[in-house]
Formats: sequence, structure tokens, C-alpha cells
Amino acid sequence: MSMPLVFDATFNAPWNLRRPLRSRKLGFKSSEVYTASRIGAPCTAQIGHFRPKDASNPSSRRSQRPGSHSLSTSSRILWHERGAHGRRGVTAGVEKDKESSSSPEKHKRQIRPEVHGRRTRPGRPTPQGPYNNVLLQAFNWDSHKNNWWTTLKTKVEEICGLGITDVWLPPVSQSVDRQGYLPTQLYSLDSSAYGTSAQLKELIDEFHRQDICCIADIVINHRSGVKQDSKGHWNIFKGGNPDKRLDWGPWAVVDDDVYDSGGKGKHDTGESYGAAPDLDHTNKQVQDELTDWMNWMRAEIGFDGWRFDFVKGYHPKYTNLYCQRTNPTFAVGELWTSMEYFNGQLSWDQNKHRQVLCDWIDGTKGSSSAFDFTTKGILQRAVNGELWRLRDEKNKPPGLIGWYPQKAVTFLDNHDTGSTQRHWCFPDKRVLMGYAYILTHPGIPCIFIDHLYEFKLKNEIQKLVLLRKRNRINAKSKVVIQKAEADIYVAKIDERLILKLGSRNTYQYWRMAMGKGPQ
Repeated sequence: MSMPLVFDATFNAPWNLRRPLRSRKLGFKSSEVYTASRIGAPCTAQIGHFRPKDASNPSSRRSQRPGSHSLSTSSRILWHERGAHGRRGVTAGVEKDKESSSSPEKHKRQIRPEVHGRRTRPGRPTPQGPYNNVLLQAFNWDSHKNNWWTTLKTKVEEICGLGITDVWLPPVSQSVDRQGYLPTQLYSLDSSAYGTSAQLKELIDEFHRQDICCIADIVINHRSGVKQDSKGHWNIFKGGNPDKRLDWGPWAVVDDDVYDSGGKGKHDTGESYGAAPDLDHTNKQVQDELTDWMNWMRAEIGFDGWRFDFVKGYHPKYTNLYCQRTNPTFAVGELWTSMEYFNGQLSWDQNKHRQVLCDWIDGTKGSSSAFDFTTKGILQRAVNGELWRLRDEKNKPPGLIGWYPQKAVTFLDNHDTGSTQRHWCFPDKRVLMGYAYILTHPGIPCIFIDHLYEFKLKNEIQKLVLLRKRNRINAKSKVVIQKAEADIYVAKIDERLILKLGSRNTYQYWRMAMGKGPQ
């Protein structure tokens, strides 16, 4: 069996002769992961309560947003800067019957606490960023079957103990499909298969009490109509809002959609989706009313950031537009494209693939990160005896983390690639090896909830997160790759950690913190 090894070690000797000054057992039950720590290894805080070193300095923090403010859905949302006596940011306000503006300043907000009966919603978490996030995808493809908002609420404290900073929740609006990826009435949250809007707010409040930010899955590339037009096209939309915002017609749909939608808008600025009409993001009303809805999701529902679905369907400048207008604490886009193959085999050189990701991030002007599909594709092949894949021609990591680590969200699987769909899944028996890689390397790691519970790896993953935080590994950490051959990979990270993957026994001079070595 291939054994990942993780070390906190001194670096005044060749890599194969280093031994830590002191070992400390972290209690893995599995023999697949080992750790060792040296005297004086930096430790800022316990899991779930990590803060940057200068967190006590208010000027070094990002703005905190306390709770949500109830907005009148029949009024256009306006914002103004808060005065010197408030936190830096903006406050929520409304002005009736005022025309919307495309100015980004109009859509920024700072949210006041709101009292619901005798209950005041908790304050917003302090974002851990920009480089210290650890995400959790808190759902899979079938989570809608389990009254998910209520079910997930029972796991919040446990998730906090893992050291998670942000949780990614599934799409919350009414949808043709139960998973939420064919949305119809965006303001209608009580029709979601995951639960009611009240249950969702309670869940978000509980995460906020544990200082965890909530990321909404935003599906705005396409939208499912609720009625047919005179020609039978499903392009009549309802927003689920009394003031008719998001009540659209064919004018809101691109005119060259591969889906027979009868759209009368402009040409699509990205790829067609196929399963539902693609929205025309060049249209000012589409921009303004989507922005209003996203700001409502922040102010009224309590979300902190965004995961943008199918971002290859529209130009990245519109992702930047929506981020600038809504000021998320964190944003990430799903840009899933085909990797490079030669004679049916995955090519070693994936520079073209990761260049597409870099170009998209640049197109958003850096307002959004991107899921590192390049690292996923390479890593899931590498762990099956092809560890030579884990360095590029410049001796750097071969994925997006090798070029743009601060904007790369690394992951092993999600609701599409894994779960019950298993479209492109990580090898089941190598999942822990995969987490040893992404949780010790740069980038922003995203853990998949199935690996915690269905794979029963919660304890092992928790200790890897602790190791990452204790040694201050972050999205911009420096990697020096010492070896990358078929059966061995050795890298040091920030002069604090050594990671060894593979079955070759080359660590006889290292003092093991736990485990039995190769089997």
C-alpha cells in the first residue's frame, strides 16, 4: 500500500537524512498517514479558532458584517457608506420606485443585525482570507432526499471542530430538478427540496455562531421557464417576488442558444448549456435584477460568498460585475473543461488546461478564484503509481497551484465527479493520499462531505487540517519538489513540512510519529 508521510522537520540536512527533533503522535487509526513535529513548531491556535497573527489589530481585518437586515421586496435596494462610528462598509437601505443603476457602489452593503421576534441573528464571521480558507462542500448529489437544512444543522459543531472556515451549500431556489441546478423562481426558497427558507436561515445562523462563512451555489448561466410563449418555447420566467423582479421573457435569453428557447437577446458570450435557456448577461435589466437577488441572498438569507456554477457559459467580466456589486467574502467559479490527452492517455503537459483557468481568473480581474480541475485530473492519475506527474517542466506543481495558487481551489471530488454520479471520481482507495497532498500544498483546499462520513475519514482529515494550520501553510505557500518518480514523491513546503507519497522505503532515517511504515 502506498503510504503518504507528512513531516514538520528541520532543513539543515539532505531530505533523505532529515529527522525531526521531537516526534508527536497525532492519533491516526489508519497506518496510511504519518506525522512528526519538531520542537517549536509554530501553532497559532486550535482547530476551529484559527486567526491570522495580526488578528488582534482591527485595521488588519476584513470588514465584519453583523447579521442580516430585512428588506422590503417591493423596493429597489440602495446602499450608502456608513459613517465613522460604524464598521467600515455600507448599510442597507431602500428607495421606492427608483430605477436601478449599473454602478457597483449601489449594490454594496453592510448589514445591520435584525431582530426576529425575541431572537437577534448572530453577527457575521470574520473572513479567514485571503489565503487561509479551508472549504467544505457540505452536500452531495442526493442530499436533497434528507431534509438537508435540518440534517446539516446537527453537524455544524462537528464541522467547526474540523477547522473549516467556509461551507459551500447547494442551490437554494425553486428548481425543475431536485438538486437545484435548473432554477426557476429565484426568490422562492420554500420550494427547495433541501428545506424551507426558515430552516436555511437557522442553519446559516448556526454556522455563523461557529465563525464559519456560508457560500451559496449561484446558478445564473441559465434558467428554466415556468410558461411557454406563443410558439411553445419555455422562456417566460417568474421571479417569485411581489414586485415582479426577475419576471422575464424572451428578451432575457440569448438569441443563439443551442436550446430551442426562442431568445431575442444578444449572442451568447460563452458556451451553451443545453438543458435550459441561457441568460443574456449583456442586458442591463438582467444584470441589475440578478444583482438585487444576490444582495437579497446576502442581506436577508445571510450568505457570505458565492460559488458560481458553469462559468464557461458567460464571459468572466460578468462574474467580476456581480462580485463587485455584491462584495462577497469569497468567490469561486466552476470552469470544468477537458484535459489534454495523447493516444487515449492523459498527457503529462497540462499547461493549456491550466492556462484556460488562469485566463478566466484574469477575466474576472481576480475577483473570483477557480476550482483547480487541472490538479484534480493529474493527482487522481498520479496516486496510482504515476507520481512522476506531480511536477512540471519547471519543477513546480503541475496544476493551477503551480501558476496561480492564491486563486486555486483544490479538491478531490464534488457532487458531479464523485457522489452517486461518479462522472470522474478520485480513486476510492487513494482518497487519504489525495488529502495529504492538497492539505499540505498551496491553494485553497476544499473537502468533500462524503469523504468525512461515507468514507469515514473525518479524524484523519481533521488532523491534516490541524497540521496545515499549525504550520501556517496557506494558499501562497512555497513548494520545493525534491523527488517525483513513479513510486515516490517528496516535497517540502514553506521550510516547515515535508510530504512523502509512494511505496518506496527511503525514510529509514526519519523518526516516525506513528504507524508501521510500508506494508
